[in-house]
Amino acid sequence: MNPQETEWLNHCVDLAKQNVGDGGGPFGALVVHDGQIVATGTNQVTPTLDPTAHAEVVAIRRACQALGTFKLDGCLLVSSCEPCPMCLSSALWARVDRIIYAADRHDAAKAGFDDRAFYELFDKPRDSWHVPVAQLSSVDGFVPFAAWLDNPDRVEY
Repeated sequence: MNPQETEWLNHCVDLAKQNVGDGGGPFGALVVHDGQIVATGTNQVTPTLDPTAHAEVVAIRRACQALGTFKLDGCLLVSSCEPCPMCLSSALWARVDRIIYAADRHDAAKAGFDDRAFYELFDKPRDSWHVPVAQLSSVDGFVPFAAWLDNPDRVEY
């Protein structure tokens, strides 16, 4: 790890700590492009009543707006804590080049944020999940995809 990455990690930890004082969760994140911070985010789940408003997702959304794109290739995601499966998936969809973080999922669990349960859930067959997830084949679910494929103006992602 280089000194700049340490500085960015410290910045995320500071954002997270400050966010606790501001009524949010203990998480902070930022997106770096060409060595510059282009966006920051803090956990806004409880203030905004949005379960998807994790620090990483907020930072990704802001970075996309700042850079005018939905693809963050060439970017680094920095977080105060190991991204949960939702945030990790968001970063993968955004096509970030790399992710670094300070605390890990076990640290988060000690504070009552047990993402380990989600990681473990994804390793189990869906029919054993406490929330049923099932495909129903009574409807042709490919119709929207056919419309997508027929659309000459579609923007690939």
